[in-house]
Amino acid sequence: ICQLAFLGQIVTRGGTHLPGDIDFDGHSFDSYPNGIAAIIGPDAIPLLGLAQIIGFVGALELFVMKDVTGDAEFPGDFRNGFIDFGWDIFDDRVKLVKRGIELNNGRAAQMGILGLM
Repeated sequence: ICQLAFLGQIVTRGGTHLPGDIDFDGHSFDSYPNGIAAIIGPDAIPLLGLAQIIGFVGALELFVMKDVTGDAEFPGDFRNGFIDFGWDIFDDRVKLVKRGIELNNGRAAQMGILGLM
């Protein structure tokens, strides 16, 4: 989540926003402020919009991001026998190193988003 949050901060602060309108009233994506001001403040997104975002993330957590098949090698392994990208060809040492690298990338993103807040 922090990796996506950091990337989102960098992209939107750089001036790149999604094209089009965010609602049926004609508000564009770039009409809302960046960062925490998009949630708190005079120009924040409406409460129903925030509830929609929270509901969508909750639905992903409850129904999508889980081990459906029961074949997970480790906590957080949501491949479900479908997406592999060559993971199965690595030996156990290489898998452990790659998981450590991914954990460190997540920790770096946590520090990055804390710095941006």
